[in-house]
Amino acid sequence: MSEHATPAVGREWHLAARPQGWPTTEDFALVEAPVRQPGPGEILVRNEYLSVDPYMRGRMSARKSYADPYELDKPMLGGAVGRVVASQAEGFAEGDHVLHYFGWREYATFDARTAVKVDPDAAPLSAFLGVLGMPGLTAYAGLTRIAEVKAGDVVFVSGAAGAVGGIVGQIAKLKGAARVIGSAGSDDKVKLLVEEYGFDAAFNYKNGPVAEQLRAAAPDGIDVYFDNVGGDHLEAAIDVLNLHGRIVACGMISQYNATEPTPAPRNLAQIIAKRFRMEGLLVGDHYDLQPKFVEEVSAWVRSGELKYRETVTQGVDSAVDAFLGLLRGDNTGKMVIRLAS
Repeated sequence: MSEHATPAVGREWHLAARPQGWPTTEDFALVEAPVRQPGPGEILVRNEYLSVDPYMRGRMSARKSYADPYELDKPMLGGAVGRVVASQAEGFAEGDHVLHYFGWREYATFDARTAVKVDPDAAPLSAFLGVLGMPGLTAYAGLTRIAEVKAGDVVFVSGAAGAVGGIVGQIAKLKGAARVIGSAGSDDKVKLLVEEYGFDAAFNYKNGPVAEQLRAAAPDGIDVYFDNVGGDHLEAAIDVLNLHGRIVACGMISQYNATEPTPAPRNLAQIIAKRFRMEGLLVGDHYDLQPKFVEEVSAWVRSGELKYRETVTQGVDSAVDAFLGLLRGDNTGKMVIRLAS
């Protein structure tokens, strides 16, 4: 492409301060930065969709974790899909679409080895940030490898109307689960889980104690709990977990903004009597499943057997509001930001 077609500057979000408790808009700054032309081995990408995800809250804190903290006054990182507008990397040409992790900005110049080509004719581009991207692989790996879900299992998923949870429940059914139960934060989301996603039962955790609602939905107990929430949901799941049950600890969003230690679960001692297994899930440990995941899940998406929703905001300036809405549970399905075309 001609260089004159690329603007001299693009906008990007920086972390301006480390949030204490719930993040606020004052913790972020939208700044203009030069758009750098690619050097050898690099590509320049105009982002078309950005992803915001719960794990990003942890990277805003300085404490040591599985991923390095975001640096203050530097652009944040996150999933993005965009179009190559200039390339000095073999195998990448102008017009190619790529998935990469230099999100939170309009333009990104980076080492092409960190990008993956995607086919815009195979699925909508935003799907590569959700059902066919990191959230989808998270659901797939957690269920098939960690939980080893099998026919006849009773599966409970918390945060079931989110980007990961909705896929978890549907894959569980496709793998032969006898009963799938979900929790969500509104009556509309509960309706979506049952009527569109095919869950056997779902409940609004705001309508009463989680333990009571889960026990009513799973009178014979559960075999697998896919945890996206932690806290009272994890405690309730342990109470109804069957002998040799499996817990996949994917996320604990109820605790991400806590400033004091949270009390639940208070019943972890049941791990002895029930001999259940609980294992943490980081999707980065399971990228070897990517080819099998894409093959199986994309077929389900094309056939309509696996449905997904997205909550889409418009423009890079909406990214922080989208992220804060995600933490509040305002989204149904994957939260993505569509940049102007």
